[in-house]
Amino acid sequence: MFADYKKDFYLAGPGYLLNHSVGRPLKSTEQVFKEAFFAPWQESGREPWGQWLSVIDDFTFALSKLFNGHQKDFCPQVNLSSALTKIVMSLDRLNREHAVVLMSEIDFPSMGFALKKALPASCEVRFIPKGLDVTDPNVWDAHISRDVDLVFVSHAYSNTGQQAPLANIFTIARERGCLSLVDVAQSAGIIPLDLASLQPDFLIGSSVKWLCGGPGAAYLWINPAILDRCQPKDVGWFSHENPFEFDIHDFRYQHSAMRFWGGTPSIAPYAIAAHSIHYLAGLGVPLLRKCNQQLIDAVAQELEHEFVSPRDVEKRSGTLILQFGEQQHKIMTALANANISVDARSMGIRISPHIYNNMADIKLLLDVIKANR
Repeated sequence: MFADYKKDFYLAGPGYLLNHSVGRPLKSTEQVFKEAFFAPWQESGREPWGQWLSVIDDFTFALSKLFNGHQKDFCPQVNLSSALTKIVMSLDRLNREHAVVLMSEIDFPSMGFALKKALPASCEVRFIPKGLDVTDPNVWDAHISRDVDLVFVSHAYSNTGQQAPLANIFTIARERGCLSLVDVAQSAGIIPLDLASLQPDFLIGSSVKWLCGGPGAAYLWINPAILDRCQPKDVGWFSHENPFEFDIHDFRYQHSAMRFWGGTPSIAPYAIAAHSIHYLAGLGVPLLRKCNQQLIDAVAQELEHEFVSPRDVEKRSGTLILQFGEQQHKIMTALANANISVDARSMGIRISPHIYNNMADIKLLLDVIKANR
């Protein structure tokens, strides 16, 4: 089951399990980055923009493979908060009086901050209470009322190890006339997502976690059926139908998601991320998911009472949560001393195995835990 993928990555220590935070870099990334970014700049007396912009094409193409979407429907972004703000501000429906956005209290706080500042003061951000089970379609059914304009949903919740039932949520939203937006920051590269099948209205994501692509290479996806309703406010010359027309009196949106791009683009983060996304998409997210879940199962079997994230595979993210109560600090210290990288939030210790982890890593984790309980 576990091929030797460790050899392809830079791994700091025997037990890196923090992939919900930052994924490890590929060993080949440095050379690829040099060829894609530095070489056109260093080795030619001509401006490098032609070659640099091909990096963006490669990035959106890699995303199209990963999510089974069309390349033209993806657009690079600096981060998720910026992507969300641009989308919300582009829609007349969300910029009228008393619009309603639904999200969960356990969504990443940055998303709530961005929504509240981007929406008009009269708009309501309505929350599913944090005590309710976001893996239960009935919870979403009860909260997606017909007055909701946008349903914001995280595909995976890193603090709880839960996975949202996207197919059910999007079906309910469509039936009740609501727009839908999915945040895949904690699922991209570890939980399969097929845009052609699910058909949300919007998707936002980043590359720094399971995609092992470093910070700065975020993205958004727009369902082409809704593109004409999107009139971005935060634009620049690369949002223009013809960026090189240079007529200050005539702005026309690009006929693709790239209307959300903006001004002079960053290139370097996307050179790194495109390479890692191609690598992981080549392995296939179902394989990544299978390996991840097998390692999570091994922990669940050994720590029955401390395992507090979902046991049902369909409800799990790529992250497992362990709760040791008063022993938590002692165990965290022991894991750190053993050079095992995990972290802790309100529910417990977060552990996220990736394709470069194996059963030996999990055995070491369990041995340290059992010796310090």
